[in-house]
Amino acid sequence: MDSLVLNTSETAQWHTLICDAEQICHTHLGETLQSYLVFLLMRYTKKSYLADTVVALEYLQSLEASGQRQEDGLQSIGDKCLLFVGLFPRIAQRRRVKASYYVDMGVNAYSVLAATSSQLKAELFDDLAQHFVALMDVLHATREIHSDVPSLEPLDAMELWADTGSNHAKQCLSQYSQSIPVAGYPVDKQGKVIIH
Repeated sequence: MDSLVLNTSETAQWHTLICDAEQICHTHLGETLQSYLVFLLMRYTKKSYLADTVVALEYLQSLEASGQRQEDGLQSIGDKCLLFVGLFPRIAQRRRVKASYYVDMGVNAYSVLAATSSQLKAELFDDLAQHFVALMDVLHATREIHSDVPSLEPLDAMELWADTGSNHAKQCLSQYSQSIPVAGYPVDKQGKVIIH
């Protein structure tokens, strides 16, 4: 995974990092999603207040806004949720919510944008919503490029895999144990197991 970086521009370095992480995850995001992730990382690495964000409040405020304010707000929520769950999964724990909370919030923000934006933007936001977990996985993998240690603790990986179907979380689990995790049984609204 140690790529030789010939171009030392910031963009090239982020792109190399994302490509290396994709190899770890055995996934390919495609040029559009790779580029989005690169520029997202470049934009937010200069912002130290990211951890101070209360995404639920911002999400509600964005839904109440209209026009460009709504679009900018929802995109910001989707982006922050992706960064939280991908780069800082412990933030969820400190805030006493599951990591899947940020996944759901981010997917919802991008989905609303896909439904309300012009066609070109709608396609991008739909891709972001549909591939949110894969994008999260790639961000997790960036933390493993120069390390043999999985980016997720065993219980965190199990919860994330069970809640989101994250392939990278499942990969992390396999590094801790030779067992194969099994998804939980589906339940109805009352919490009763559904048997087919």
